[in-house]
Amino acid sequence: MTPDGFVTSLSSFGPKETMDRLVAALTGCGMSILARIDHAAAAAKVGMHLRPTETLIFGNPRAGTPLMQATQTIGIDLPLKALVWQDSDGKTWLAYNDPVWLAKRHGLFMGSAGNLRAMADALATAVAEITTTIDRAAS
Repeated sequence: MTPDGFVTSLSSFGPKETMDRLVAALTGCGMSILARIDHAAAAAKVGMHLRPTETLIFGNPRAGTPLMQATQTIGIDLPLKALVWQDSDGKTWLAYNDPVWLAKRHGLFMGSAGNLRAMADALATAVAEITTTIDRAAS
């Protein structure tokens, strides 16, 4: 069962390359990378095993600040986060919280729907591009 507002995408690449591609795509769109957390490395430090699992924290104050000005509680969910992990079958997944769902969660929509939809669409497009292998020669 997928949690409400949780968008997942199967990646054609391994966990590290998927996360590296996400970082490149987001910085290319003018977003700031605030943290890249390697949960598997942290687990190894305490003698535990965890399949590759990383969280990326990213955002843009020009987009997030107006949302927090309208409803400060959305700050608990901002900046945005993405999760990349490898499942028990060796498949790599990328997931994030849908910005439109986050706005609903905090009762934020007055005057923000267009910006939120644009943010969600840009994120979905970036994720689709970075998780898919495209044969450019065939295009």
